[in-house]
Amino acid sequence: MQITTYVFEKPGAHNTDQTLQVAFERAKALGIRQVVVASSHGGTALKTQALMGPAGIRVIAVSIGHGWESLGWCMAPEERARCEAAGVRVVTGIHALGDGVGSAFSEKHGGRAPEEIVRETLYRFSQGMKVAVECILMAAEAGLLKMDEEVIGIAGSGGGADTAIVCKPAYPRTFHELEIREILAKPRVLSE
Repeated sequence: MQITTYVFEKPGAHNTDQTLQVAFERAKALGIRQVVVASSHGGTALKTQALMGPAGIRVIAVSIGHGWESLGWCMAPEERARCEAAGVRVVTGIHALGDGVGSAFSEKHGGRAPEEIVRETLYRFSQGMKVAVECILMAAEAGLLKMDEEVIGIAGSGGGADTAIVCKPAYPRTFHELEIREILAKPRVLSE
């Protein structure tokens, strides 16, 4: 099998349209009917829904948990309502790869929880790679994925989308069953 991986010169939201198009084309080619997209305020989720929803692809948006509200990173109720009205399922929860109880102990006492090690390893590919994997885990845990079907994960570096992957999904508790089967798009460098 030969596939094309799009490698963007720089990370960022300016890659969103191309990332979504690449993901959509691959979803159609593979018959994938579920996409998980990171979306802090709903913009990327709505773009994904506009492109993929009419083709019968279910779009699930994962927003950041309320522990980050003081930084303005959380989806407001009206943003969530707009996504849901468009047909997007929205999941908000604790990060599957950190920022939980284990992270609190790491911050206070040092060391690293296993999920933080996984997080840092995925960051070596790109911020979007870490977020795409994490969002798939979170959508699975929320019961929104068909676990016997592949899923496309879409995420970005700070905003928009610059990373897309095809995965066999897993729950956080069954993380060793997760498979990143294809990297469809990613930035070449980790920061601008």
